[in-house]
Amino acid sequence: MHAARGGFCVGATGAFNAAKQQAKGAAGAASGGGQPPSAPPSTPPPANQPPDPALAATRQNIVNLRYDFEKFDSNPTNTAPLIKDLTAAAQGAQAKSASVSQLAGHLATAIAGNKKLSAQQQKLAQNIHALFNGAHLSAAQQQMLLDSVQKILTDGGVAAEDVTNVINDLKTIAAETK
Repeated sequence: MHAARGGFCVGATGAFNAAKQQAKGAAGAASGGGQPPSAPPSTPPPANQPPDPALAATRQNIVNLRYDFEKFDSNPTNTAPLIKDLTAAAQGAQAKSASVSQLAGHLATAIAGNKKLSAQQQKLAQNIHALFNGAHLSAAQQQMLLDSVQKILTDGGVAAEDVTNVINDLKTIAAETK
């Protein structure tokens, strides 16, 4: 049993924050820029400790999602790679195929050709990855991620209807993966 602090389960909050930090580190490494300036310096695991395969899979999935977002500029109708990577994002319960396909289509509509979103695609990928793992999120954490996705899309100039479609799809997926 985890001790509760501030309405959150300490174990879940710690895991959530650790995953966010790991994703940020993966983002920096993937872009060739190392870690973001606000991230604390990471220490490599001891030589006798093998790398965590779940962490490696999370990092790779976030990189893949971001790459899929970038590819919508050249071919917004090819959602197959995004569907594959969204499905792989869930590390527990899987969302329904129809829900994942619907989200991929709505994301393609929202992202394709939108240069304003380029700088926020990493954060978008991190948040979407986290929402595909609803069992690891409290209601407050889930809402925080949904609000962040909504802000990214809205600030990026995405039409209100498209933002609503993406958010509703993500709510459905988060519920399906609880």
